[in-house]
Amino acid sequence: MELGGRAEKLRPVKKERSWNSEEFPELTKGMLEEVKRALGPGDPDEVLSSGFKLRITRMDLLTLTNTCWLNDEVINFYMNLLIERGKTPGFPTVHAFNTFFYTKLCAGGYLAVKRWTKGLDIFDRDLILVPVHLGVHWSLVVTDLRKKTVRYFDSMGQQNDGMCRRILQYLQEESKCKKFQHLDTSEWTLYSMKPHEIPQQMNGSDCGVFACKYADYVCRDQSITFTQAHMPYFRKRMVWEILRRQLL
Repeated sequence: MELGGRAEKLRPVKKERSWNSEEFPELTKGMLEEVKRALGPGDPDEVLSSGFKLRITRMDLLTLTNTCWLNDEVINFYMNLLIERGKTPGFPTVHAFNTFFYTKLCAGGYLAVKRWTKGLDIFDRDLILVPVHLGVHWSLVVTDLRKKTVRYFDSMGQQNDGMCRRILQYLQEESKCKKFQHLDTSEWTLYSMKPHEIPQQMNGSDCGVFACKYADYVCRDQSITFTQAHMPYFRKRMVWEILRRQLL
């Protein structure tokens, strides 16, 4: 879908009776007005939100409209919101690599990304998120250091244990280089989530939203219960969250 042009007309999202208000908080009229203004006419390069050394323009937010594909900027900003929430007592601590990490790792090996954790001990975190861009598809790798698991989440049902192995290998090299310790992986589990275990997209454009929401639910230690029907709601909600730099 072409970005820009006539702004999407936003109406309060009709919530099904089964929608839990805690899991799916209502987007009020005021919140939707904020979203509408952000997605309305204006300079596409205007910065509407900034933080984490990132800037989000109107054009970036427009990737969250209708059936557009999310771009790197939106996903990276959202991952940082998850990191920030993880600093709150009661939530798992989180580190998220940006969307270019996995490509860089594959192209240049550990040495190409060695400095990405300068001044940071990722082994102090509970969860490590790696959003992955597979050409025309977004997926997610989640490492849970508490449970010693590396899991692959894909809204198109694809399996990729090889990606999990590569991330675990990275962790071994990171431990050896930064902590001078051998990471024993004999008790670790690598697993690609099956289509019946996580919600699947029913179109060709919502993979980025699915990847972000997989991460959101995992970072709350919550069962992943949303469906394709929640995507219009999530897109509007994510616009508001990025504008306000806070997760609902």
